[in-house]
Amino acid sequence: MLQDFNLTKTAYSVKDLLAQLPLGRTKLYAAIKCGDLKATKYGKSTWFLAKDVAAFLSKLEGGSHAA
Repeated sequence: MLQDFNLTKTAYSVKDLLAQLPLGRTKLYAAIKCGDLKATKYGKSTWFLAKDVAAFLSKLEGGSHAA
């Protein structure tokens, strides 16, 4: 599933993920807030595990996301 979305890292920072996906910071945080995308905190840093990003992208691909 990870290879389907060309996710080569184990985890992504906010900056990395914004560079990888065609969405802005506001939409990214909206996806976290509504539970569509799982974020992992480590200290003050926010990280996204590749498996969680793949699950999020699969939801988008299937059309089951909040607008």
